[in-house]
Amino acid sequence: MQALKIDGSFGEGGGQILRTSLTLSAVTNTPFEIFNIRAKRKPPGLRPQHLQAVTALAKICGAEVDGTQVGSLSITFKPAKVTPGDYLFQIGTAGSVSLVLQTLFLPLALADAPSRVDIHGGTHVPFSPCFHYLKLQWLTYLKALGLEAELEMPKAGFYPRGGGEIIATISPKKEIRPLILEERGKLKIVRGISAVGNLPPSIALRQKEQAERRLSQEGLTCHIELEDMPATAKGTMLLLIGEFERSQCCYYGLWAIGKRSEAVADEA
Repeated sequence: MQALKIDGSFGEGGGQILRTSLTLSAVTNTPFEIFNIRAKRKPPGLRPQHLQAVTALAKICGAEVDGTQVGSLSITFKPAKVTPGDYLFQIGTAGSVSLVLQTLFLPLALADAPSRVDIHGGTHVPFSPCFHYLKLQWLTYLKALGLEAELEMPKAGFYPRGGGEIIATISPKKEIRPLILEERGKLKIVRGISAVGNLPPSIALRQKEQAERRLSQEGLTCHIELEDMPATAKGTMLLLIGEFERSQCCYYGLWAIGKRSEAVADEA
């Protein structure tokens, strides 16, 4: 089969077009060549987390790959058969474990046996879905599609140190159900999590109180749980979920050095 040629600068010109191409290549057994990888990012080309997504999926589907080095602007990817099983992948930086998992998930979900994927890196880092978003929002919609997985986080990994870990247990499915989202319905409840890692619990409480204060100004009540996460570095998160009759939305804010707890809540 002739390889598809994909311009990685299309649209936003970031890493998502690469990850989507990898996933669809493995699922459809279609080889591809992608060039201008992350052409609209600084620096352009593969970063460690993108390289890990490429090499991890190559391992899962026995692919032949050219161009696998940090900074590469193009790769060729020729997949073979997806092999379910137990896998361990280490990004080695605070690169997003979530984006690597999202790349691997569908090929393994459509395989003929269960898989367990253990990924080490950043679990709560800017510009990518955090672990709690995956578990409470992304996984909710995957299950609505008829797919099955369980997620756990033995340790949180905050930017810039990383050092976190997530484990995904993926059950095989032969088909995907349609997902119809036309009317979200009325808002039923707002709930959330205010979490800290290696920081005083009082910070999580301040985030919670600020979120409650802001939502009450809009006439909304919310139920926010406090969580103390095991972590290798310092960090916090405030996540909010709006549950509607037929849908839900999810937003969160992350702490950074010099960022007040109230600002984390305001961001969410």
